[in-house]
Amino acid sequence: MSRRGVLMAGAAALVASKLPSQAFAQAQSQPPIALDTDRHGMSAFGDLALAADFKHFPYVNPDAPKGGTYSENISRRTYNGSFLTFNSLNTYILKGDGAYGMDATFATLMARASDEPDAMYGFAAKSVRIVDDGLTYRFTLRDGLTFHDGSALTADDVVWSLNTLKDKGHPIITQLLRDFDKAEAEGGKVVIARFKAGRGREVPLFVAGLPIFSKAYYTKKTFDESTLDIPLGSGAYKVGRFEAGRYIEFDRVKDWWGATLPVDVGQNNFDTIRYEYYRDREVAFVGFTARNYTFREEFTARTWATRYDFPAIKEGKVKRETIPDDTPSGAQGWFMNTRRPQFQDRRVREALIDTFDFEYTNKNIMYGAYERTHSVFQNSPLMATGKPDAAELKLLEPFRGKVPDEVFGEPYVPPVTDGSGTDRKVLRTAATLLNEAGIVLKDGKRMLPNGQPFTIEFLSEEPSFQPHHLTFIKSLELLGFQASLRLVDPVQYRARVDDRDFDITVERMSFSSTPGDSLRSYFSSQAAKAKGSQNLAGIADPAIDALVEKIVEVSTREEMTAACKALDRLIRAGRYWIPQWYLASHRIAYWDVFGRPQRQPRYSRGIPDTWWAAEKK
Repeated sequence: MSRRGVLMAGAAALVASKLPSQAFAQAQSQPPIALDTDRHGMSAFGDLALAADFKHFPYVNPDAPKGGTYSENISRRTYNGSFLTFNSLNTYILKGDGAYGMDATFATLMARASDEPDAMYGFAAKSVRIVDDGLTYRFTLRDGLTFHDGSALTADDVVWSLNTLKDKGHPIITQLLRDFDKAEAEGGKVVIARFKAGRGREVPLFVAGLPIFSKAYYTKKTFDESTLDIPLGSGAYKVGRFEAGRYIEFDRVKDWWGATLPVDVGQNNFDTIRYEYYRDREVAFVGFTARNYTFREEFTARTWATRYDFPAIKEGKVKRETIPDDTPSGAQGWFMNTRRPQFQDRRVREALIDTFDFEYTNKNIMYGAYERTHSVFQNSPLMATGKPDAAELKLLEPFRGKVPDEVFGEPYVPPVTDGSGTDRKVLRTAATLLNEAGIVLKDGKRMLPNGQPFTIEFLSEEPSFQPHHLTFIKSLELLGFQASLRLVDPVQYRARVDDRDFDITVERMSFSSTPGDSLRSYFSSQAAKAKGSQNLAGIADPAIDALVEKIVEVSTREEMTAACKALDRLIRAGRYWIPQWYLASHRIAYWDVFGRPQRQPRYSRGIPDTWWAAEKK
């Protein structure tokens, strides 16, 4: 289920770090560029690894040939997207199920460097000047910017796009733009983005990465409507052939204005990129063996361990390998909806965590391929370990007596079972917690204080995840719970999750190495009330709110790290989710028809962005 864990495309700071790359280490040694100076890039703390005259990103092949086709089955989604289907080409609103890949059809002010934690360099904007103590960003646009119909892309288009997304965008977007005040045009070339005092550190980066729409196009269209009309874009690709719910193709724009920019050289090399949608993972795997598509990231441990022995593998026509994933793995698990009364007692939530036998599930269903997730910042330096240090204690002390005492000791870690599936010791601990919470056993059934049976419905759209659920449900039944799995279609699933109509559902959250404002959408009290936000558990804790705001306002990476560790302790103490597992690598398989650079960018797969079609293959 780790495919579930790709962030919403464009959400603040989509890259992450485990240890500093060489490029980042170099950037750290260079002083940040002064305010009120035109600069070629921007980052959370002002550090950039690349000089103003850089020719291309260091992880690309600048001589990569153009041409050919790349195809992949969907393993990622954006905003209103689904892994299983699509019925809309508008991916930036709440309505509909958006098609993956639409971001490639739009230019943005700045483009992210995948070798640095959060740096962005000039794309549609050739430079940015930061004034008013970081509350005003002046972006100067390049000459020659056009939409795909040949019409000019101007500052008015950028201003309309940013202001419209703030008012009518997907709830995730509007939440992340909370500290963005407004955009204004100064002539046809200058965009002024104004931010509120105390704005989140990520917000300017998020703004610089938002799509630029055609203002003229939307004078005749309604922006916030689900539609299969192809929008007018300005990016490296435009929508080609598609069949709703089955596949979508993107065709490279041959005379695109951005092709020679340093942020694009060596990238966007395929003439056609095609994404295939499958409702079933088994069918999707069979489609790959028949070369219905040419690249696959494998998320099912059983398939990776037992199924890659088909003829094309043996003949060398298909390659498979494991490549590192240095981004924080984040928190994947079953999120309990604390808006519902039966999940509001922390002891009940801990009992449910105890009941899940990860060791049994990992061994018998997932071929021992995974590690247990503990933290919302798993696999990163932001994860809390050991007892709080002085910097963490300074942040936590104001909440002593208002939060669990364990926050000031070792962070919470789920119990390790004997792997039998029925570890009596752990189950007894869970039963004790339930009894203390008044969830007693009567006639073999767990009863709520109101005398009704304690029922749990797991909501899922993913058929291949049934074995994991059923194993968990079996353990819950041993304690007297009446648990069931409800499989629904992707459209119904999205609607129910957005409306908070669920008991427990699976999700994965992941953050960059410089998280900030994006944390509000996952953990703040405000997001708990917002439809469509990422706060599935309904976390509403003043201490968590305060630490999120502290992370947003810090001025150094060291302060940010301490605050994130403190936040991690609070969230883990709240027992809001039943932690599952993570894998710090990508398992990929592909038909041997591609060329690739000598090295992978540190903070992304780089696929298909930096690969190309190898004519000789």
